[in-house]
Amino acid sequence: MKHQFIRLVIIAIVTVVGYYIIISVYSQDNQKTVNEVLIELDIQGVNELAKDVNNIEEIIIIGLKQEQLLEVWKKTKDGELTKLITYPWTATSGDLGPKLKQGDLQIPEGIYKIDFLHPNSSYHLSMRVNYPNVFDKKKAKTEGRTNLGGDIFIHGKNVTIGCIPIGDQAIEELFYLVGRVGKEKVKVIISPYDMRAKNQDLEIDSVTWEKELYTRIKQELSQYKIKLSK
Repeated sequence: MKHQFIRLVIIAIVTVVGYYIIISVYSQDNQKTVNEVLIELDIQGVNELAKDVNNIEEIIIIGLKQEQLLEVWKKTKDGELTKLITYPWTATSGDLGPKLKQGDLQIPEGIYKIDFLHPNSSYHLSMRVNYPNVFDKKKAKTEGRTNLGGDIFIHGKNVTIGCIPIGDQAIEELFYLVGRVGKEKVKVIISPYDMRAKNQDLEIDSVTWEKELYTRIKQELSQYKIKLSK
């Protein structure tokens, strides 16, 4: 009887301990919210880009694949455009040309938005680009392509299989800026190369609509003037 009682006690203890282990694994208590991360970054002084946040109408993020650069621009409420900073990519993958399917390692090309900010990313911090967008889906439907892939992020660290990594310090600054301005006010332009600086006749073997895509991208980029070296 005594042994049976002890056995029941042990089972009860194991059950309770197991319950709390499961709860700790699946609980969100250890997960940070976007606001919590923004407060932490503010305390750390990662707020230089967002000093004029109340006067910012739009943030424009320009990804240049060939140059492996990420430009960050702001448009103020009076319409003034200013380039805030340029971040070098810390890694890249794929070739010039749009992303077409899951696993092709391609970084998308086009005009996108930010879906959400990820404060608990495996790559420090990240923000999800809304690939595939309407244009991507339309072309895929016409060609009968499915499984277009997704989960394209701008993130920290220095590794990628189709995303844009810019390192931990840079993603902290960008995460803070986007978080304070609001993701709905962010435009992302990803171009195969800097079409403001040069003309490059790209022909992508896997598609027939690259000129349509690149005309759209070039028109978007033309708003963001750069000083060309003589």
